[in-house]
Amino acid sequence: MPQARRRTPFSGKAKKQQLQSKKQNKTLLMSTSGGTTAYDVVSVNYQPNKRGGRDTNRYALKFYRENDDELRLKKEDALKELRPVLEKDLEVDPADYFPTELSFPKRPPWDFNMSPAQLDAQEQRYFKNYVDTLQASEHWKDMSYFELNLETWRQLWRVLEMCDILLLIVDVRYAGMMFPPSLYSYIQEQNKHMILVLNKIDLVPPSVAAAWKQYLTETCPALTVLYFTSCVAYNLTGNTADKAGLQIRRRKGKQRMCVEGATKILEACKEIVKGEVDLSSWEKKIKEETDVEFDYDEAATVGETILEKPDTSYYSHERYKSGVLSIGCVGQPNVGKSSLLNALMGRSVVSVSKTPGHTKHFQTIYLTPQVRLCDCPGLVFPSKVPRPIQILMGSYPIAQLREPYTAIRYIAERLDLPKLLRIEHPEGDDSWSPRDICDGWAKKRSYFTAKAARLDTYRAANSLLRMALDGRICLWLRPPGFAENREKYENCEEIKYVKWVRAITDDSTLKSDDLNTSESDGDRHSDSSDADDDSSDNDETAAIANKFAALAGDD
Repeated sequence: MPQARRRTPFSGKAKKQQLQSKKQNKTLLMSTSGGTTAYDVVSVNYQPNKRGGRDTNRYALKFYRENDDELRLKKEDALKELRPVLEKDLEVDPADYFPTELSFPKRPPWDFNMSPAQLDAQEQRYFKNYVDTLQASEHWKDMSYFELNLETWRQLWRVLEMCDILLLIVDVRYAGMMFPPSLYSYIQEQNKHMILVLNKIDLVPPSVAAAWKQYLTETCPALTVLYFTSCVAYNLTGNTADKAGLQIRRRKGKQRMCVEGATKILEACKEIVKGEVDLSSWEKKIKEETDVEFDYDEAATVGETILEKPDTSYYSHERYKSGVLSIGCVGQPNVGKSSLLNALMGRSVVSVSKTPGHTKHFQTIYLTPQVRLCDCPGLVFPSKVPRPIQILMGSYPIAQLREPYTAIRYIAERLDLPKLLRIEHPEGDDSWSPRDICDGWAKKRSYFTAKAARLDTYRAANSLLRMALDGRICLWLRPPGFAENREKYENCEEIKYVKWVRAITDDSTLKSDDLNTSESDGDRHSDSSDADDDSSDNDETAAIANKFAALAGDD
């Protein structure tokens, strides 16, 4: 048996300093430009620092915290009846959530004559002025969570400076709300190229993925849009869903590299570099690893390799420097960026990856001697995306939500949750509220409080939100005009391309009902108790997960 690490002395003074440091890092106050109002900023995913080690919270997400009055109103609204919306209302226009006046912070001008201290002070002043300007703007009252950690933005600046091609990864379910047009415009100004990867395409019908690609390419002509999924057909086993629509997909014990998505990224890079960089080693790597199998280790954290090198303060970009193509990888938290990096790197990244908790650091990984990946920590861009959608996208940790019922309402007004979850109304009523759905789920799952043995509504709400984030309860948003052109998208040639990336050969496995819910890249092996309990209900009558699928004529 391996011996435990010997405990070291820890004085009361050191303990006091640790608690003070934790309190100072976890919550801080930032004043508005007028100096009359204070906003509570919370550092999420906080982790105690290891003594003698680096600051593990350097890149922790920081967001404004809701005030008590907002929470009280939201909790009261959780008792009101649901108001179902039409399918047309599921269409979203990115321009509504990313107005042209709302851009992301860009690195202020600098030169090599500036000392590191001068550079740091300049960036601190710039970022404070940037936040103050946002607070004074007309968009402030409608703004949602966005990154308030300057260190994280500094990592984005370094990636944008170093990369020749920017790889932006988005979750196809919320593609329009994860693609900031200001980032695309900035890349165009820098005379660089951007590739947008629609990830997790196995969670939506192929017609939706094709519609998003067409909309984005028409809106941004210089943008290259590709598809990707880490759950290709040959890496899955067993039934893909129960009779009610909840997905229970499981990975096989032996996994293979997701060749289809990696091949398309390689082809796009080839078209951009036009022979200025030799990418034959990348092509050879993909061919060699096409049929290589490796064990899928559920306990391993996949895809983020932490490098101990300090960040570079100065960097002058040179296109294809020394014959090396630099690809920057950017995306919001939980978009599946790690899964995509694994597909590009092959199985080797699984054995050496190491991520302490949710903390992510800037890193440079050489895919081949001629191709390097510059990975940026996940960050949330300023936008007017509603906070319930941000929670469903995974931008804010569910475990740290103070009020989860608004997000439950958003889902329940667009999906028929009582039928999908096969729950009974806790009071035998015909009308449902977000609290009723949570109580019904708590009753079915036997979630009770420890002391009073009451229904644990909050735990049930968190459980439902995790299922939505993982994709087991799957809601996807459509681009503008999707309902009017549904037939065109369902019969377009692009459908064949989507099937190829998913490695699907049997058309019968691609029914829309099978795509109403599924699991995300991070939890496809379905080892949770939710999956075990759902599998026991397979003999019940099938229910349509998306209540509008019947109106749309999906089979």
